[in-house]
Amino acid sequence: MPLRNILTILIAAVVSLVCYQKATHNRFGFIVSHAMGIIENNYIEEVEPRTLFENAMQGMVSELDEYSDYIGPEHFQQFQQIIDQEFVGIGVVVEGPPEKDELRVVNPVFDSPAYRAGMRAGDVILEIDGVSTKSMDINAAVKRMKGLPGTTVTLLVRHAGQDVQPQRMSIERELIRTKSVLGDRLCEDGRWTYYLESEPGIGYVRITSFGEYTAHELGEVLQFQDHPVEALILDLRGNVGGLLKAAIETSDMFIDGGVIVSMRGRTPGDEIVYTAKPEDTIVDPSIPVIVLVDRYSASASEIVAACLQDHGRALVAGQRSWGKGTVQNVIKLEHGTSALKLTTAGYWRPSGHNIHRGKDAHDEDEWGVRPSPGLEVVLTDEQYGALYEQRSARDVLSEEGGAQTPAADAPPSVPDLQLQRAVDYLKEKLVPAT
Repeated sequence: MPLRNILTILIAAVVSLVCYQKATHNRFGFIVSHAMGIIENNYIEEVEPRTLFENAMQGMVSELDEYSDYIGPEHFQQFQQIIDQEFVGIGVVVEGPPEKDELRVVNPVFDSPAYRAGMRAGDVILEIDGVSTKSMDINAAVKRMKGLPGTTVTLLVRHAGQDVQPQRMSIERELIRTKSVLGDRLCEDGRWTYYLESEPGIGYVRITSFGEYTAHELGEVLQFQDHPVEALILDLRGNVGGLLKAAIETSDMFIDGGVIVSMRGRTPGDEIVYTAKPEDTIVDPSIPVIVLVDRYSASASEIVAACLQDHGRALVAGQRSWGKGTVQNVIKLEHGTSALKLTTAGYWRPSGHNIHRGKDAHDEDEWGVRPSPGLEVVLTDEQYGALYEQRSARDVLSEEGGAQTPAADAPPSVPDLQLQRAVDYLKEKLVPAT
């Protein structure tokens, strides 16, 4: 038999064996596909194949753990924008139907096209490119306002608090970068003051999420060149996490060496240890630091708080954190239009304790980040809700610029007991009682 024929037979045999093994390993995939076909052809109502596929994907990950997820094309772009801290649009946060009667501006992003065009919180968008927004679903409205950079959207806007004719505004879309590092007070020019208005000697920096540009933003703020401070409060309350890279870079700004966090995977001995570099430290080690956390501080927030606490670089105040110490690897599917968010490892703090709160964990177990002795302040649901609303109102630009002024009929402001406990401690430390 010719050598060429022998080679052809051998190659065919190898390919057949590989195909057989793949079929064996993926036999459940054939069953799922077969079941989808049965439903599509026989269910009493017509079902889109895409719907069946997404339901199957959701079902497949739903029983793994609470953080693994399938992100379909409809939500993947929004997910990516949050992580990347940038999106293309005109730069407004809006609320509308079905929750609200009108499409109303909640907040224009500072220095965005909408902000520069004169839009302010409370403005009502009546039309988008000539189409009425009355009863328009908010998702549909947002989709209409998005578009390619350099393109224009025309809005009919009724300005808040003005009894005048609505204004037609043509606004050019552009790439907008959102800020994740905020301060205590929003000034008239849309910039933040990174110190407490009531205690100018105490710096105050709030990180809302850990995104692509968080470390860069924070590095600029922590210089405190315009307003030197004697102490610092780093507020991570309500921060549910984000990028591991951003958490590591943030921690590195405060400590000059040692372990920041360890990541342990499925295989025993499969561990990655992240350590601090002396050259990356930018916060003066003589400046006392308190990190504020609450029950909604999670993941990357817990990495930073645990690292600074374990190294003795900062005290922790507030309420015990959430306890999310798992790593989700985002695996893109369908040519980058959807993704599988899969738990692949766990975070361990420098002390060697696991940050994660397991399904059967008790309060006395080691998980999350506890406040330092004497600095725990537990809030009720009502107190937390009132503080959240109060803080959100201060984060919004008013029609005149600067932070919103509470309305005459607004409920009285509530004290921020967690922040106050941190301030009292720092004042006592800076100016000991005589």
